[in-house]
Amino acid sequence: MDKLNWGKRAYSVFLVCATMAIALQAQTFTTLQSFDNTDGKYPDAGLVQATDGNLYGTTYGGGAKNDGTVFRITPSGTLTRLYSFCSKTGCKDGAGPNASLVQATDGNLYGTTTYGGANNGGEVFKITLSGIQTVLYSFCSKTSCTDGWKPYAGLVQGTDGNFYGTTVVGGTGSCQDGCGTVFKITPSGALTTQHNFDSTDGKNPYAGLVQATDGNFYGTTFYGGAHGEGEVFKITPSGIQTVLYSFCSIRYCPDGFNPYAGLVQGIDGNFYGTTYYGGNNNVCGSFHCGTVFKITPSGMRTTVYNFCSKSGCTDGHAPYAGLVQGTDGNFYGTTVVGGTGSACQFGCGVVFKVTPSGTLTTLHSFDKTDGFNPFVGLAQDTNGKFYGTAYYGGADSDGTVFSLSVGLGPFVETQPTSGKEGAAVKILGTNLTGATSVTFNGTAAVFGVVSSSEIMTIVPAGATTGKVKVVTPLGTLSSNVPFRVLP
Repeated sequence: MDKLNWGKRAYSVFLVCATMAIALQAQTFTTLQSFDNTDGKYPDAGLVQATDGNLYGTTYGGGAKNDGTVFRITPSGTLTRLYSFCSKTGCKDGAGPNASLVQATDGNLYGTTTYGGANNGGEVFKITLSGIQTVLYSFCSKTSCTDGWKPYAGLVQGTDGNFYGTTVVGGTGSCQDGCGTVFKITPSGALTTQHNFDSTDGKNPYAGLVQATDGNFYGTTFYGGAHGEGEVFKITPSGIQTVLYSFCSIRYCPDGFNPYAGLVQGIDGNFYGTTYYGGNNNVCGSFHCGTVFKITPSGMRTTVYNFCSKSGCTDGHAPYAGLVQGTDGNFYGTTVVGGTGSACQFGCGVVFKVTPSGTLTTLHSFDKTDGFNPFVGLAQDTNGKFYGTAYYGGADSDGTVFSLSVGLGPFVETQPTSGKEGAAVKILGTNLTGATSVTFNGTAAVFGVVSSSEIMTIVPAGATTGKVKVVTPLGTLSSNVPFRVLP
């Protein structure tokens, strides 16, 4: 399934879901940027905060060659196009970046494109914060694309320093175009296929992976599994894959089906995600309206929320994107359609908050001028605000970048989130100049302030797992997640 034609199944069934509207509690929502094709078009990926304090993202189209871009945007909304992709003869450096970037420990950004590259099968690339791009690997370089092709998802850097990701198709699986793969790639571009899906153990992984606190990677597939409607799986760094749950295991699929997005591990150790279809509300038609679910590392699944639970689907439906856990412990996400936006036939999509126990609050309903159809999730900046993109809408109908403040305060974030004693750690934050103390769960660390948004430190001897705290002239900032001290 391509994001550009997602409505083949969706629009035909959402005929009753945007008939009523209710008043929503006001939130501080700001449209930061409307794309105009020259600076990019159709932002199809989430944003990532880098050590310079700015946010970085990609657009699927637009730019100088109309094949997509990498852009930088400040928290206040000043956008700079860093790079324009090109799939044409003489500049086959990839095209159609569909996924978020990741900043690696070397300070560079790494990502993927869905097509283009030397073999038009997509690529893995590296780009500096100043915009110098390097192709690391072009997919479909092997006969019959046994190395995979079409990497829709982004990468995750593992604790071993390598990157891990997925391809939607290709590999040695028995599907017509291959069922997709899990791969590992070194920072220098040496790729190893970790797993070839074969439908019964999953098919078409559109989402990326998350490395959990147990060191294993967890992910989803859109199709395949025991019932053909997607699954949650675990895979070890060495490539041993285990199916944890196959969706649509219950008649009429109240457990959801077709998870497009990946997972996030909550502070409780469980994983949380969304299914694009399914659930127990059939007002959206035979495919139902989608769910938020929780699943334990051992595979016990629970439905947290069924979309279209409110009259007129003002709570949204069709959650295409995954979730992010905010510093308040709640989860935040988006739906493609639904909400109170009257400019779209079925609603323009929403931003929502849901508690781990399943209480959902609609925070914002899109209405075209501020964007519509947010296909991707949110990122929480260390200033406390959430940032995201909408695929369409805005002044030129080419998509938007937005911020949403819900009253959460600033915090710090460590890169990486785990390490041994003596390991180097970067701390991201806001207004870090003048910091006087850095502690790992109470143990003082030696540190240096690099800039107002970055501190360099090392894990001190005797440190134990817990929150990292930074004392600044404006107050004490705590890390969003505990830092795990490895043996």
